[in-house]
Amino acid sequence: MDTAPTITQEPDEPDCADRFTRVQSSAEFGELRRSHRSFAFPLTVAFVAWYLLYVLLSNFAGDFMGTTVVGNINIAFVFGLAQFLTTFLIAWWYSRHAAARIDPKAEALKAGLEASK
Repeated sequence: MDTAPTITQEPDEPDCADRFTRVQSSAEFGELRRSHRSFAFPLTVAFVAWYLLYVLLSNFAGDFMGTTVVGNINIAFVFGLAQFLTTFLIAWWYSRHAAARIDPKAEALKAGLEASK
């Protein structure tokens, strides 16, 4: 006979799922999501557009991408290195944004959630 283990809960302790649902529907959580989305979504779209520009220019503008900048370095090589540079810059910029605007809000929500246990 399989029986599921029973979890005892104090009568005045709110159900965990109810607490999570309350936090998720709170204005503070909505603000946290907006802070993340207002930064991440536009930057993601911009980076994907920048990457696709690089791919399209490589495929359809070979003469332009083959233009020598200095020595054996051409525009395609510069654009390729710029892809790496922008990736690291975006990661750095996001970490600063998260530390300043997202993490404090997330910590406040976490503290409130843990306090309501």
